[in-house]
Amino acid sequence: MMMLFLRDVPDQARAGEVKRVSRGYARNYLLPKGLAEIATGETMKRLDKVKNAGDAQRARETQVVEELAEALDNLTVTIPGRVTPTGRYYGAISGIRIADALGELLDREIDRRIANSVEPIREPGEYEVVLALTNDVRATVNVIAAIEE
Repeated sequence: MMMLFLRDVPDQARAGEVKRVSRGYARNYLLPKGLAEIATGETMKRLDKVKNAGDAQRARETQVVEELAEALDNLTVTIPGRVTPTGRYYGAISGIRIADALGELLDREIDRRIANSVEPIREPGEYEVVLALTNDVRATVNVIAAIEE
C-alpha cells in the first residue's frame, strides 16, 4: 500500500515521502496516529506542501538539538553509586542515570533515549561519553563515576 508520510517516522520515512508499506502497518499504526495518508491523486497534489512543512519542522528540531549539544559538549557530571567489595558497582550507572543527572545540571528536560547507545559504567572512574542526539548531532560529556559515601 502506498502511503504519503505527513510526519517523520524514525527508521521508516521522512515527511513528504511516498513509500510502500504493509497494509497492517498502515492500518494499525500510521493511519490512527495521523503519521501518513493513503497516496491518492488528491493527496499527491499536497505533496510539496507536506514536504516543505516537514523540512521546516526538521530545521526547527535540528536547531534545538544543536543548542542542546552545545550546552552538553565538554560538560562534566559526577554520578555516585554503591560499590561492591570488589570495586565494581552494584548494577551499573546507566545511560538513563546520566541523562537524568545532565538534566538536573542544566535544569532542563533531557530525553532519556539519547543515552540508549551509552555503555553502562560498571566501575568508578572518569569516562568520556558520546551522546547521539540525532543521526548527525553528537555531544561529548565527561562522567565522573564516584563512590557513594
